[in-house]
This record gives sequence, C-alpha cells and structure tokens, in this order.
Amino acid sequence: MTLDLAMMDETEELSQEALELVEDLLQFAAEKLEIQDESELAVTFVENARIQEINREYRDKDQPTDVISFALEELGEGEVEIAWDADMAAPRILGDIVISTERALEQADEYGHGFDRELGFLALHGLLHLLGYDHIEPADEDEMFSLQREVLNAYGLER
Repeated sequence: MTLDLAMMDETEELSQEALELVEDLLQFAAEKLEIQDESELAVTFVENARIQEINREYRDKDQPTDVISFALEELGEGEVEIAWDADMAAPRILGDIVISTERALEQADEYGHGFDRELGFLALHGLLHLLGYDHIEPADEDEMFSLQREVLNAYGLER
C-alpha cells in the first residue's frame, strides 16, 4: 500500500532527510493502518506566522499551532456526500496536513526529544485526524495517542 503524497516546504529550510523521514513514516503508517492504496494526501510545512493565519481563518483561533488537518472526507454544513459507483476505482482523497516547523522545533526542545521525532509525531497526528481520530473525549484521546505511540515505536521514532 502506498500513499500518493505531495509534500511542500514553504519554509525552504527543511533538510532532504527530514522530508524523506516524514514521507517514509507516513508510508509506513499507511501500510500499518491499511489505508487504501494510492490514497491522496498533501503535507505542507510552514512558519508560525502562516499557520497562525490558517488557524485564525479556519478555526477562529488567533495563535500559532503545531499542526492543522483538513479532512476532505468530512462533510461540512450543507455539503452532499459523493456517491461512488462500485465499479469506479477512485482513489481516496484524505486531505491536507499543515505543520509549523517552528512549533515542531520549539516542542522538540520542550519535550526533550529530537526535531525528527516531533516532526514525525505531528505528521502522524495529522494523518490520524484525517482518518477520523480525535482527542476531545478522554476515551478517544487514549485510543488516538495509543495508536500514535504504537506506530511511532514500530517505526523507530520512540521518545
């Protein structure tokens, strides 16, 4: 199983190794989570000022955050679900993940682990949100965070 993954580094500061790590981790997670082959996903890396704009515009929160996910499979108010013919082999379009590299660096320092681990954590966290996982209720948080740990540990990005 492979993701059709588009990655954009708007900061132009990430190393090729960091970009490859995120792509490899997301491909690993797709296999482990049995995501439909060729599902589409976009990941964009931005600075704090840009993610704050996005957070303000889409979530009414005027502050930078670490990761924001836009799930294309979620229906907004007044939207109609697309009904696919069973014969159509359309790829699953998961959505977009936006990650602040500045917040990732700050949090890696704050939590006492490497930047790679934090970047991987945020990418996986965003992917799980796109798959419908959430952490608003304690039981949902336990499920999501347990799955995050399981995937990160299996990949080798332990704390």
